[in-house]
Amino acid sequence: MKLILKAAASAIALAVSSGLHADVLPDSQAQSAWFTDAQSKIAQKLEVNSKFKAKNVILFVGDGMGVSTLTASRILKGQMAGEMGEEGYLAFEEFPYTALVKTYNVDAQTPDSAGTMTAMMSGLKTDVGVIGVDEDIERGDCSTVAGNEVITALELAEIKGLSTGIISTARITHATPAATYAKSADRNWEDVSDMPEAAVTADCKDIADQLVNFEYYLEDRYTGIDVDGIEVAFGGGRRHFLPRDAAFNSPDAVSSVEGDRTDSRDLTAEWQDMYENGVYIYDQAGFDAIDPASTERVFGLFNESHMQYEADRANDVAGEPSVADMTTKAIDILDNNEKGFFLMVESGRIDHGHHAGSAYNALTDTLAFEAAVKAAYENTNPEDTLILVTADHSHVFTIAGYPKRGNPILGKVVNVGSDEPAMAADNMPYTTLGYTNGLGFQDLGNETDADAIYAYAANTGRMDITNVDTEASGYHQEALIPLGSETHAGEDISLHASGPGSQLVQGVVEQNVVFHLINQALDLVEE
Repeated sequence: MKLILKAAASAIALAVSSGLHADVLPDSQAQSAWFTDAQSKIAQKLEVNSKFKAKNVILFVGDGMGVSTLTASRILKGQMAGEMGEEGYLAFEEFPYTALVKTYNVDAQTPDSAGTMTAMMSGLKTDVGVIGVDEDIERGDCSTVAGNEVITALELAEIKGLSTGIISTARITHATPAATYAKSADRNWEDVSDMPEAAVTADCKDIADQLVNFEYYLEDRYTGIDVDGIEVAFGGGRRHFLPRDAAFNSPDAVSSVEGDRTDSRDLTAEWQDMYENGVYIYDQAGFDAIDPASTERVFGLFNESHMQYEADRANDVAGEPSVADMTTKAIDILDNNEKGFFLMVESGRIDHGHHAGSAYNALTDTLAFEAAVKAAYENTNPEDTLILVTADHSHVFTIAGYPKRGNPILGKVVNVGSDEPAMAADNMPYTTLGYTNGLGFQDLGNETDADAIYAYAANTGRMDITNVDTEASGYHQEALIPLGSETHAGEDISLHASGPGSQLVQGVVEQNVVFHLINQALDLVEE
């Protein structure tokens, strides 16, 4: 312990001498508190974790949550609390182990969520746009699926007898959650209406069908196994489970016809018939009524399409639970199984905020995601639960210019020693945050739904934002290259880990290593 504290003191002394000046530590009391906190963090990182096996594993995926998103989010978090911002941490950034993760797909330098999540779930990298299958697949060709399916960590957990859960703020049939349970030649085959006739005729199954009939399809694929099905599924995407008939609309339906299915099947009813002790819910009231101690399984579809952005959640017709609340409820249900559980939690709308060119929505959803990770950590035992926090890919999202310390992260660049926005060579101010491509600038005032920008044409290039409030929720950053949607980026993302087996999270790794970390902790393949 003395060696740890000595190392901590040396590291802190070096940090202070390297640039942590009086503006960071304004008085002796603050310096003492900072020193003690820094000591604790360094001691934690130096402490050896001798445990490798876990009872539970929770995988958190911040969709599109690249390193620049983490940096900007932690600054925003601090500034929302009245601090300068740069000196803080997101909760999971304080986990003791961290690695960088390479995200390319087999056929793509810059990846998509289908290929990246399949890699994390199966241990095998694959192509862009396909779900739960290897690279020998031909995207869109149903006939190439058979024989190329991969088994996932969630499926292996089911076979081992663990409880399993899936949470997403996107549609539960979207690429990231789908990669935990489905096998599809195309990520877009979310329901039968999305599939070409040839695929339907060839008896390929849509993704929603595969979720509802997960137990049957898994037992059919592997002879001699007996599983009891996914215990918790929370997310959006109700339209893919309901027939295209207004008679099946949910009470909070926004569209005149909520369902998309063209095969007349009501998969929510099929699920309820299959699991008599299961509870199907669609709104906040139903969610609140769930008693985790007595609930065997629950299926919650809280929106026709994706769930609301965190900033827009209060505007939902019937109310939606937060990702933190869904995580807590899921853990309380899953830990009824003494054997343990595997849970995947995706914050899907970080990605959508970036695609819409809205830093505000992307960052506020990242902070909601952080709250979910914190809730999971506080509601599990770090001695028996491995928590992994990562992303599937990054975005072309930048933090630029030379703003002074504490400058509003959503604001215009104000240089060191100045109180006025800096001017670019075109004699106009510019923001710290920006995008390389996308729809570009829009000033939508207090709008909290980033997707409102899709009603407008691309507006890229430089704009005079002198009199624009760039910190408003409806502000969309400038972009250089006009595209219908901002794109993913190809650089590495981060992986943060806590709990048994977390000490293996080090260095620069391939994305499929995430599966092997889960497997190592739970002994899934051996089972």
